[in-house]
Amino acid sequence: MARGKLHRSAIGVVAISFLTVAGWAIQPSEKSKAPAAAAKNFDQQIDANARRMLEEGRRIFRFDTFGSEDFWGGKLRLHESISGVSPKAALALGLKVDADALPAPLVAQIKAGKVDLDSPATTAALLKLNAVVGVTGFFNPDGKLRSIGIQCAICHSTVDDSFAPGIGKRLDGWGNRDLNIGAIVATAPNLQPFSDLLGVDVATVKTVLNSWGPGRYDAELNMDGKATRPDGKSAATIMPSAFGLAGVNQHTWTGGWGTVTYWNAYVANTQMYGQGTFIDSRLDDAKQYPVAAKAGWGRKRDPKDLITAKLPALHFYQLAMPVPKAPAGSFDARAAERGKMLFNGTAKCATCHVPPIFTEPGHNLHTAEEIGIDSFQADRGPERRYVTTPLRALFDTAKIHKGGFYHDGRFATLAEVVEHYNGFLKLNLSDQQKRELIEYLKSI
Repeated sequence: MARGKLHRSAIGVVAISFLTVAGWAIQPSEKSKAPAAAAKNFDQQIDANARRMLEEGRRIFRFDTFGSEDFWGGKLRLHESISGVSPKAALALGLKVDADALPAPLVAQIKAGKVDLDSPATTAALLKLNAVVGVTGFFNPDGKLRSIGIQCAICHSTVDDSFAPGIGKRLDGWGNRDLNIGAIVATAPNLQPFSDLLGVDVATVKTVLNSWGPGRYDAELNMDGKATRPDGKSAATIMPSAFGLAGVNQHTWTGGWGTVTYWNAYVANTQMYGQGTFIDSRLDDAKQYPVAAKAGWGRKRDPKDLITAKLPALHFYQLAMPVPKAPAGSFDARAAERGKMLFNGTAKCATCHVPPIFTEPGHNLHTAEEIGIDSFQADRGPERRYVTTPLRALFDTAKIHKGGFYHDGRFATLAEVVEHYNGFLKLNLSDQQKRELIEYLKSI
């Protein structure tokens, strides 16, 4: 009996011990809880950081001048000419007004026709409200405009015209194909800084700036000094949109300049004339980039850096900009389905424009010979290549693609683009296939 009791007791002890150990195994210890809590906490940090970066990036994109007022106002004195520009004249030059920045009483007055849109004083009032998209006015205590600065939004935002033509809600990332930035800059009282940089007289500077036209800008003029193409036309290129760039490698018209964040630094420092740091030893090549080499663009270090710390959030916001969706009725859905099959097959479009990012996931560059056009613009870039531009919002040729397709707008319509590749690649598409392919392109 004693041994049996002892045996049963031993079994009980073992069972209790097993359950105890199992309980410890099942119930997480304080140490095991810690990593899980840390992981949850880091997830929360990621979420909070995403919200912060999005809002900060939006503010930078819309309102940060990067200290550019020291150049546009301080050196060029552009604010002096803007002081004499009426809202009507400003809108005619392609500048846009953010309707959400207008107070309700002013909106009511405009609708009632009680605001003088022919008065430069109204322009000053709009600048004080921070309502002119992409432009910030700096005022003296007496209310006089003393300088002007610019933001990313001046070229890469427009408005939906919901209030009036040129006045409406912001559309960030949409290239402003109405903006005549060259004509605006040409009015500056002091263009000597450009004259000295380019090694030409002021009259020539004005001629070049006025040759750009609406929706065009030359981001390499102050690098290579090439104001015209071999055919004598302006070397300025079409203003690109900045949406739909998530997952895209190089995104400018010509290859080698770099990724989205590279281009942000390039533009903020060398085109907006903000105060910051920019490093690219390729620009020391005096043969390809004589102006840049002389100016030291590849080794730019200003005493005060107002750009570099803002690049991460700016990049984050840009990558959050989605491609505008084709509205119902803007394309033939059945034809588009057939066109999709052509796009991915016979027409060979997807060879380079890989869905769903519609460019190569990787090194998305091609020689001029590979796409059947001249190499002028490609040769201005460090790698002498053209970028496979992501196909985006092709349904809207009246606003997003106003001025044409390709870097110089050489193709006025999608039909011309399709015809170019049909001939160059010897696709032998029928007229019906071309129409179906176009309907699919409009649906993207």
